Amino acid sequence: MDLLFLGTSSGTPTRSRNVSGLALIEETGKRWYLIDCGEATQHQLLRTPLSLHGLTAIFITHVHGDHCYGLPGLLASAGMSGRREPLDIIAPAGIENWILATLRMSHTHLPFELRFHATEQLAEWRNVSLYVERGELSHRVPCFGYSFTETRPDPKLDVDKLVRSGVPRGPIWGELARGKDAVLDGRRLRSEEYLTFGRPPRRIVVGGDNDRPELLSDLCRSADVLVHEATYTQDIAARGKTHFGHSTAISVASFAEAMTIPNLLLTHFSARYQTNPERSPSIEDLRCEASSVYGGRLFLAEDLARYRLGRDGRVEQLAGPPG
Repeated sequence: MDLLFLGTSSGTPTRSRNVSGLALIEETGKRWYLIDCGEATQHQLLRTPLSLHGLTAIFITHVHGDHCYGLPGLLASAGMSGRREPLDIIAPAGIENWILATLRMSHTHLPFELRFHATEQLAEWRNVSLYVERGELSHRVPCFGYSFTETRPDPKLDVDKLVRSGVPRGPIWGELARGKDAVLDGRRLRSEEYLTFGRPPRRIVVGGDNDRPELLSDLCRSADVLVHEATYTQDIAARGKTHFGHSTAISVASFAEAMTIPNLLLTHFSARYQTNPERSPSIEDLRCEASSVYGGRLFLAEDLARYRLGRDGRVEQLAGPPG
């Protein structure tokens, strides 16, 4: 499971950072999921190997523009590139009306179905590879975090159970092995009942904008990775009310340490923090603040950097942004 950051700035883009966007890529590399879609996300995708044909679902944390203004253009481009497969959009309820109105008013026809799921009413979303749960966060508008958990970690058919159940060897075994339910003599055979798994499922939690990291406690139980905004350092947040609805690096890191989350990826940095560590304030200030309380593997995300969550539960950076 890979995480490829398409934007790591908060509020407005900078010369080196676009606004929020994150791709979660399945281990096979064939399917991927988009979490938030700030303006110019589709431009960032042009600098990656990802295709809009492989996009399986879009998850939006909240309605602020730096997290969703890129949606209409991305959807239009998907249509013009020949996409025909339906696309699930899991987002706060207001997103559906906005997208449909924008498409209608711009006379944009999509040759594929949009399937909207309002996050407010969502219990879970799942497909053959992942199941996704949501949690409510604290921000200026309704905002959500999402957990992404493997459904089939290293699956193997339980041959003994299949034989005991009278399921003959053949195509049905293949269907069950691929995670698809099957029917035999009027009996519904659920794939998950005939599979065993070689390891615990990996779990990634991605938070939206949020000034109370502890609200993610339930989603973060058994999590391997937390991706969370760290818009400010504590000293800048303390100077005024600009931090309302956002977290500091130390608050997120303290939470991750208390929850014993082994990997922490920080993102959504205020534009005031310079990339150059010799200038002040800099991104390194955020790193220093977080590392003062967090003992796990800590990463400060960069645009177009790619990180892999291995089967051993460790995150490694595969590549930095193009030079």
